[in-house]
Amino acid sequence: MPRPPHFSPSVSVIPGAVYSSQAERMRAWKGELYPLHVGDTWLSPAEGCRMEDLRAADHPELHRYAPIQGLPSLIDAIVERTRARTGVATEREDVLVTTGATGGLGAIMGALLAPGDEVLLLAPYWPLVAGIVASFHGVPVAVPFLDVRGPEELLAAVRAKAGPRTVALYVNTPNNPTGKVLPRAWVEALAEEARRQGWWLIGDEVYEDYVYVGEHVSTRALAPERTFSAYSFSKAYGMAGNRCGHVVGPTEAMGHLRKVSTHSFYATPTAAQVVATRVLGSVGDAWVANASARYREVGNEAARRLGVPPPEGSTFLFLDVSAHLDARGLPSFMETCAERGLLLSPGPSFGPFPHHVRLCFTCVPPEVALRGVDVLAGLLSPRRPVSR
Repeated sequence: MPRPPHFSPSVSVIPGAVYSSQAERMRAWKGELYPLHVGDTWLSPAEGCRMEDLRAADHPELHRYAPIQGLPSLIDAIVERTRARTGVATEREDVLVTTGATGGLGAIMGALLAPGDEVLLLAPYWPLVAGIVASFHGVPVAVPFLDVRGPEELLAAVRAKAGPRTVALYVNTPNNPTGKVLPRAWVEALAEEARRQGWWLIGDEVYEDYVYVGEHVSTRALAPERTFSAYSFSKAYGMAGNRCGHVVGPTEAMGHLRKVSTHSFYATPTAAQVVATRVLGSVGDAWVANASARYREVGNEAARRLGVPPPEGSTFLFLDVSAHLDARGLPSFMETCAERGLLLSPGPSFGPFPHHVRLCFTCVPPEVALRGVDVLAGLLSPRRPVSR
C-alpha cells in the first residue's frame, strides 16, 4: 500500500517568509508606505544595459537557451575582471554563470553537501543561505560574531561551533545585514583555519563594490584552492529582476557545480547575460561609482537620524531594539511598525537575533527611505517599550 504523501523534513523546517509577515497590515495602511525590508535599489540599471535596450534582430539567439556554463562573451569578461580584482589565476573553466548569487550558492551547496553535513554560517547572515543549506539536506550552523572584537575571538567562536560533520564555512563581507566590512586580519584568520581544518570556504561577495570604510578583502584571493566566491549583478548593477550572477571556484570542483546547476535552473536567462556582458566595463564602473556615493550618503544620514554608527558597506543597518520591546517581544514591535506603514526585516531571519531588525536604505528613493527612518526613530525614542 502506498504511503501517505509526505515532504522532506529538511525542507519542512525552512521558513516560508524570510523577511516579514506584516504584509496584511501594510495593505490596510492608508498613508505612505516605507517598505524597507527587502534588499534592492531604487536605481535603474545603466543606460544601454536594460532589457528595453535589447532587440532580437541584434541578438538572434536572444530567446534561445544559453550554454549551461554561460555565454562565452560574459565568461571572458568575468575572467578578466576576476584576475584584475583578486590577482588570482583564473580560467574560463573556473566560472559558472548562475541565476543570481542565489542560484550560485545553491549549486555550491548541492555539489558539496551529503545529508547531515554542516555548514558554519557567520551570523548575522544573508537569510536565504540557511534555507539553501537545508534544501540540500545539510545543517546550517550559526556562528554569531556581532560582539567579536578581533580575529582570535572570531576563531574561538568558529571553533566552538565546528564539529566532525563540518565541511564548509560561509563568509559574507561586506555583510548583509550588519553593513560590517570584515577586516583583512579576520578574513586571513578564517582562510587559514579553513585550510587547517580541511574545510571549503564560501565567500559571499555580492556587495564587494559597496565599501565605505576600509577595504574589501576577497576570500578567494587568500585560499583559492578551497574557495567558491559568489557574485551578483543584482546588487552590483541594479539588475535584481534579471536573475544573473556567477560563481568562481577551483577548476576541479566547478564541474560538480555545473552538474547541479544543469539539473536545477539549467541555464541563466540569455537576455540577462547579454546585458551583464555589456555592464562589465566602463559603463558599469561609472554606474557603480554613482550608486556607491548615493548609497553612502543616504546610509550615513539614516544612521545619523537613528543615532547608530554609519554602515561600513552594503546597503543595510542592523538595529538592536531590545530596549523598546514589551512583553510580547519583537513580533509586537514589528506590528507597530507595520501599522505606521513601515516594513522591516526581523532579526531571527538572519540567525539567533530575536531583538534586532534590519533596514535597507536603498530599496526606495532616498527621500522616502529617510521618511521611513524618521518613523522608526520616533518609535525608538524615548527609550522605553513601544505601546500600541
